[in-house]
Amino acid sequence: MRFHWFLPTTGDGHAVRNSTIRLGTGGVTSPTRPATLGYLAQVARAAEATGFTGVLTPTGSGCPDPWITCAALTQHTDRLKFLVAFRPGFVLPTLAAQQARAFQEISGDRLLLNVVTGGDPVEQRAYGDFLGHDDRYARTDEFLDVLRRSFSGERFDFTGRHYRVQDAGPTDPLDPAPEIYFGGASAPAERVASARADTYLMWGEPPAMIAERIERVRSLAAGQGRSVRLGIRLHVIARDTSAEAWREADRLLSGMDPARIEAMQHYYARMESVGQARMAALHGGSPRALEVAPNLWAGVGLVREGAGTALVGDYDEVARRLQEYR
Repeated sequence: MRFHWFLPTTGDGHAVRNSTIRLGTGGVTSPTRPATLGYLAQVARAAEATGFTGVLTPTGSGCPDPWITCAALTQHTDRLKFLVAFRPGFVLPTLAAQQARAFQEISGDRLLLNVVTGGDPVEQRAYGDFLGHDDRYARTDEFLDVLRRSFSGERFDFTGRHYRVQDAGPTDPLDPAPEIYFGGASAPAERVASARADTYLMWGEPPAMIAERIERVRSLAAGQGRSVRLGIRLHVIARDTSAEAWREADRLLSGMDPARIEAMQHYYARMESVGQARMAALHGGSPRALEVAPNLWAGVGLVREGAGTALVGDYDEVARRLQEYR
C-alpha cells in the first residue's frame, strides 16, 4: 500500500470544513490556520518526514490554483510528490502536457495528476463550462487520450468531438510521465477510469460497496487488456483508545451547526455527482446512526463535500480496517 496526505489549501483548524467550495450561508466555519505558503510548506515537510508518498491538493472555486501552489511547495521539499487535482475541461490537453513537463523539470519528477471531471453544474457554469454530466466524461476521455499521446514524444494528429489537434506533441517523451489518478462513481466515469487511469480513486464507502465497484472497474479494464491500481480516500480519527477516538468524533459533530448541515444537504441535492450522492445517502442528512460500517463514520459528510467518511478507532482498529479495504 502507498499512503498520501492532504494539503489544506483553504486553511486548517479544529472543525470539519468545506475544502473546495464557498456557500453563501451562515454557520460556515472559518479556518483557524490560514493557508499561507509557510503553513502549507510546514504540512508538506511533515508529510515528507513521516514517509507519505505524496499529498493531494484540491481543486474548486473556493481554493487556490493547485498547479501554482504545488509548484511553489516543490521548492520547500525534496522527495514528496504532489497529486495535483485539475478539471480537464478548463485547459487544453496539449497545454496540460506542457505544464506537466515544466512541473517535472522544476520538481525533479514529483508530479502526479488527479483528474476531476466535476459534479456541481452551478460551479461548472460559473467557470464557463455548460456541458452535461455524460458529455463531461466523454470530453475527459478525449482529454486523457490526447494528454497521454502528448507524453509519448511522437508527433500526432487527433480529431474528436471535443478536441482537434494537428502535428501536436514535443520531440522527446516525458520520462517519467506523471501517473494519472481518476475518480467517479457513475457508469461513464468507470468506463473512463478503466480505459485511461493508472489509479482509480474511490471515497470511503463501506467495504461491500467498494468491492462491487472494484469488480466492475477491473472487469472493464481487463476487457481492454489493461489493469488499474486502486485507491481510497478516507479521513482518519485515531487515538490511543477507541473511546478517545469516538469522543473526538463527537466533538466534531457537536461543532456542526444544524443550519450548515441543512444548507449542505441542499447543495448535495443540486449536484450531478453520483459519488457525492452515494456519500450523502450514507448519512441521509441526519446526525444519527452515523457509524455506517464498523469504525466507518459518516459524520464528516454532513457538512463537507467530497470524501465524507472517516475511520474512527484505536490504532489497531484503524489498521485492521485499512487491511480489510486492501
